[in-house]
Amino acid sequence: MEPTLSQYLLVSGALFAIGLLGVIVRRNLLIIYMSLELMLNAANVALVAMSRFNEKAETALDGQVMVFFIITVAAAEVSVGLALIVALYRKRQTTDVADLATMKL
Repeated sequence: MEPTLSQYLLVSGALFAIGLLGVIVRRNLLIIYMSLELMLNAANVALVAMSRFNEKAETALDGQVMVFFIITVAAAEVSVGLALIVALYRKRQTTDVADLATMKL
């Protein structure tokens, strides 16, 4: 039994909703960052599913090529984002967003 496109999109939507909920509800900077990455991966699942179920043979890999670029950008984002989080933690000794909102230059 093969999964259908709607099942892939349902899983992708659920992952995106969980990531969005994590961004809205949580106050820890690392959890927010992981939730953003979960949202990116949900978009990747949707793109690969749409690419797989595309009827045109000449554009069958478009979604997968886009996923490759998204993963490349996400890797750069991880390195910069984690460096910023580590620098903020060293300066303030906290990753709570409410404590970081009061930062001044």
